[in-house]
Amino acid sequence: MQGHPQIIAALNALLAAELSSIDQYFVHSQMYHDWGYARLYQRIDHERQDEIGHATRLITRILFLGGTPDIASRSGLRVGADVPAMLANDLATEYEVAAALKRAISLAESLQDFVTRNMLLELLDDTEEDHARWLEQQLGLIKAVGLENYLQSQIGKD
Repeated sequence: MQGHPQIIAALNALLAAELSSIDQYFVHSQMYHDWGYARLYQRIDHERQDEIGHATRLITRILFLGGTPDIASRSGLRVGADVPAMLANDLATEYEVAAALKRAISLAESLQDFVTRNMLLELLDDTEEDHARWLEQQLGLIKAVGLENYLQSQIGKD
């Protein structure tokens, strides 16, 4: 099936954002692992796996629409130097992805590509309800209990 070029371009832009998220989560998860924060490592590695799933769905849809997935492009990475910065950077990335998803959803709807729209709605739900929400909670916990207490809670197995 031949998809609309604007839809394919929007999907490739989303793919670049998802691939960047994978890279950022990978670096952050390894930093958490190196520092001994096993619970943060496990959760962020899980987020990385989710992003791989998002990228896979985007690639599959681009191919179905007759496009070529651009796996070379990336958005800018935000690698934090400490836990609060890493969480905040990951949250900023999720907010940007959510905004891009909303624009792509609107485009897909305007071009009557409802299958793409529905797929993107699922990605948006995962981005807002799982990824961003969890990151917001962690930053809230740091404010509520203090950084030292929060970090202590992240040591050990999940």
